[in-house]
Amino acid sequence: MKALYLIVPFAPLVGSLIAGLFGRWIGRAGSHWVTILGVGISFVASCFVLDEVRGGVRFSGPLYTWISTGGVNLSVGFLIDPLSSAMMTVVTFVSLMVHIYTIGYMADDPGYQRFFSYISLFTFSMLMLVMSDNFLQLFFGWEAVGLVSYLLIGFWYTRPSAIFASLKAFLVNRVGDLGFLLGIALVLMYFGSLDYAAVFGKAPGLAAQNIQILGGVDWSLMTVICILLFVGAMGKSAQFPLHVWLPDSMEGPTPISALIHAATMVTAGIFMVARMSPLFELSPTALSVVLIIGAITAFFMGLLGLVMNDIKRVVAYSTLSQLGYMAVALGASAYAAGIFHLFTHAFFKALLFLGAGSVIIALHHEQDMRKMGGLRKYMPITYVTAVIGTLALCGIPPFAGFFSKDAILEAVHHSHTPGAGVAYVAVLLGVFVTALYSFRLLFMTFHGEERFRAGGHAHAQVDDAKHDASHAAAHGHSDDHGRGQAGAPKESPWVVTLPLIALAVPSIYAGWAYIEPMLFGGFFKGAIVVAPEHDVLAKLGEEFHGAAAFVLHGVAAPPFWLAVAGIVTAWYLYLRRPELPDAIAARAKGLYALLQNKYYMDELYEKVFAAGGRGLGRLLWKVGDVAIIDGFFVNGSARVVGWWSAVIRRFQSGFIYHYAFMMIIGVFMLLTLWIARA
Repeated sequence: MKALYLIVPFAPLVGSLIAGLFGRWIGRAGSHWVTILGVGISFVASCFVLDEVRGGVRFSGPLYTWISTGGVNLSVGFLIDPLSSAMMTVVTFVSLMVHIYTIGYMADDPGYQRFFSYISLFTFSMLMLVMSDNFLQLFFGWEAVGLVSYLLIGFWYTRPSAIFASLKAFLVNRVGDLGFLLGIALVLMYFGSLDYAAVFGKAPGLAAQNIQILGGVDWSLMTVICILLFVGAMGKSAQFPLHVWLPDSMEGPTPISALIHAATMVTAGIFMVARMSPLFELSPTALSVVLIIGAITAFFMGLLGLVMNDIKRVVAYSTLSQLGYMAVALGASAYAAGIFHLFTHAFFKALLFLGAGSVIIALHHEQDMRKMGGLRKYMPITYVTAVIGTLALCGIPPFAGFFSKDAILEAVHHSHTPGAGVAYVAVLLGVFVTALYSFRLLFMTFHGEERFRAGGHAHAQVDDAKHDASHAAAHGHSDDHGRGQAGAPKESPWVVTLPLIALAVPSIYAGWAYIEPMLFGGFFKGAIVVAPEHDVLAKLGEEFHGAAAFVLHGVAAPPFWLAVAGIVTAWYLYLRRPELPDAIAARAKGLYALLQNKYYMDELYEKVFAAGGRGLGRLLWKVGDVAIIDGFFVNGSARVVGWWSAVIRRFQSGFIYHYAFMMIIGVFMLLTLWIARA
C-alpha cells in the first residue's frame, strides 16, 4: 500500500517538474495535460485510499529516516486515517477542477506553463502537509504552501499591487509561523520526539506540567504549546488579527483564489488544530482562545463583505468569515463539525470563486460589481451554479452548507467552554450577515439593470483600475473570452463551465450524504480525540434521527430564519430599492468608513509595526552600526593605532643618541621593576 500512498503526493510533483523544467519544449498543451494527469492520478488514488480507510485500513509509519541524533529520529512518513484521507480527497478534487478551469482562464497568459507548474507544486505541498505523521514533515508542508502561495499571489509580477500582496502574505505568515515553530520546539524539548503517536501518547502524563517563561510565573505547558501552535494556524488560516493578507491575495489569478481559499492553504490551520486534538483537549484555556478568535473572525470579517465592491474580495471576506466558523467549532471541541464544514465549504467556495472568474472573463476582467448586473440571461450556466454555491454558503437546506453550518451552531450552543455564549451570539448574527453579502453579490452581478454597457468599457479594469496597461496587453483580452466594445457578454468556454458543474454537484448533496457518518457515525474515530466532558457532538447525536429530521429541525430554528431575513434584506436593498444602500452609507458615514477601511488594520500594521520596524532598523543602523561598530570599534581602533604610530614614529629618528637615550630609559624602568619586586 505504500506505493499507493506515494502516488498521491508525488504524481502532482512530477507534473510540476515536467511543466516547470520542460514547459518550453512540451508547449502549453503539454504543460496542462501533464499537470492535469498528475493531479487526476492523485485524485483517483486518494479515492481508493478513502475507500480503504472507510473499510478500516490504517497506516502510520516512516518512509525513511532523514536524521537521527541525540536519540531523536527525524523522518519522513505518512499517517493515513479518516482525517488525512478526507483531506487528501478534497484537496485533489478541488485542485483537479482548478487545473481544468485554468486552461480557459489563463489561455492568453504568457506565463501559462509556469502557472501550471506552480499550482501542481502547491498541491504536492498541501498533500505532504495533510499526510504527515510527524511535526517535522508538517512544518515542511506548512512552509512549502506558504512559499508557493507567495509565487502564485505575485504571479503577475509586473503589477506593483501583486508584488505588495505577495510580500504581505509572506511576511504575515512568517509572524504566525514563528509561533508555530516555537510550539514545535517545545514539543521536542518536553516530549523528546516529533512523531505524532509518541507525542499524543505522552501528552496526558504532561497535562499538569508547568513551565516558567517570564518573571517566574507558572504557565501550563500544554496551554503554551497549544496557543503557540494556534498562532501558526491564525496566520495560515487567516484568523483575526493575522487575517490581513488574505483579501490582498486576490491580486493573484482567480484560479489561485479558488485553490488557496477553498480547500488548501487557508484550511491548513483548521486541519492542524483538529490533528492536534489530543493536545488541545488537555487545555481548556487554549480551547477558549480558539473559540473567541474564531467568533471575532466569523462576525467582524463578514461585515466587511457588505461594503466591498470587488467581486473577488467579497468572496474572500466570505472565506475569512467561514474560517472563523470552523475555528469556533474547534474551540467548542466539535472538531468533526469543523472538518465537515471545511469539507463542504471547499466545494461551494471553490465554485463561487471560479464562478466569479467566469464573470470576470466575460466582462474582460472587470471585477467591480457596480459595473455588472443582468448577466443571468447571458451566462445561464454560471448563474445557476452561482445560485447553488450561494445557497450552500448561506446554509439553506438541503444544500451542503446548511448541514455543516447548522451543526456548528448547535455544537456551540451546547458547549460549556468559557466564551461559548459570546461565540454563539457572534456566529448566529453572522448567519444574517452571510446571507446579506452573499445575495448582494448575486443580485448586483446577475440581476437588475445591465450596468456593464455604461461608458463603453472595452478593456479590463482589475481591482478598480490597478491593473497596469502592460499586463492587459500581455494577456490579450480578446473577444473570444467575453464581450467586445459593443458585444454582449457570453457564457464561458466548457473548460470553465465544466468545473463549475462538477463543483455544484457536491455543493448540493455532500451535506445530506455525509453528515451522519462524519458527525455521528464515528468516521473520525481514532483520528480525532475529544474528552467526554467536551463531547457536544455526542449530545447532538442523541437527538439525530437522520438528515431529513435534521432539516426539519433546522427550518424551525433561528439560524434558518436569520438566513432568510438576510436574503430578503438583500433583495429589498439591491433589487427593490437600489438607492437605499448609498443613502444608508451617507447616514452612517462613520461606520461605513470603518468598514470601508477594514477596521484600519492595514494602517495599524503599516504605520505602527512596519514603520516602527523600519524606524528601529534605521536606529540600529545609524547608532549601532555607523556610530558604535564602524565609528567606535572599527574606525576608532584605526584612529588609535594611527595616533600611537604617530607618537612612536618620533622616536625612530635615525640619531644614535636618541636610541642610546631610549636604551637607558628602558634599563632604568627594568631596574625599577626588579627592585620593586625584590
